[in-house]
Amino acid sequence: MKQVITTAILAIGFGTLSQAQLAPQPSPFSKTEQTVGLTNLTIEYSRPSKKNRVIFGDVVPFGEVWRTGANENTKFTNSDPVIFGKDTLKPGTYALYTKPGKESWDLIFYTDASNWGTPESWDDKKVALKTSAKPTAAKETVETFTISIDGLQSVNGGTLTLKWDQTAVAFPFAVPTDAKVMANINKTMAGPSANDYFGAANYYLENKKDLKKALEWATKASDMNPEAFWILRTKSLIQAELGDKKGAIESAKKGLALSEKTKYDNYTKMFNDSIKEWSK
Repeated sequence: MKQVITTAILAIGFGTLSQAQLAPQPSPFSKTEQTVGLTNLTIEYSRPSKKNRVIFGDVVPFGEVWRTGANENTKFTNSDPVIFGKDTLKPGTYALYTKPGKESWDLIFYTDASNWGTPESWDDKKVALKTSAKPTAAKETVETFTISIDGLQSVNGGTLTLKWDQTAVAFPFAVPTDAKVMANINKTMAGPSANDYFGAANYYLENKKDLKKALEWATKASDMNPEAFWILRTKSLIQAELGDKKGAIESAKKGLALSEKTKYDNYTKMFNDSIKEWSK
């Protein structure tokens, strides 16, 4: 028995060690998160080093698609549309590829972000956006490949910059900060929505706060969204808590008709049960 237990422990220990990282990665993983205006951007990539090599035109050939880093393909995630030139990248997660050249670089956002490096079979239909920029000489030799988001003095955009060896490439972009701010302002100035009133009423009901105020909000929410039987459910419960059984039954019957119409059986049962209880 001792031998079996010892063997099992050794096996578990070996398995744990085999899964652990025993040495540093030669191209360490990096994650950059940056908010530009109101847009969240995330870049996940591995960072190879120069190590006395000539990089572009040698280690990374000109005219070929590059994974833009090492190991897994580099991933770019944007919470809102991002505009490069005249083209718009929809919100999502993309593989970030490049095609380096002596005179121009292509930056490619690819919808399949699950590859190890470049895809075995390239599919142009999966190219969500492609943009180009001219490379420039870096001010000093960059030992480890770096992707950064610069130009943050503006809330309306920035620059996606790639640097390695003696090369830097900058891709300017814009984000819809003004449009989002204006939408938020218009929504705020228009006043609370039905959901806002409903949420407030529900919170007051659940936490036994001012039920008269909760009823006011529930009534406003129901008036703004008269088909919402779940709002009528909350309103009826508030009325019942306030001792207005007649009003509660009236609200519950309206909600019952709507829940039956839309076949929400759980609400139908709750309305029926409450109507019976309040009718006693």
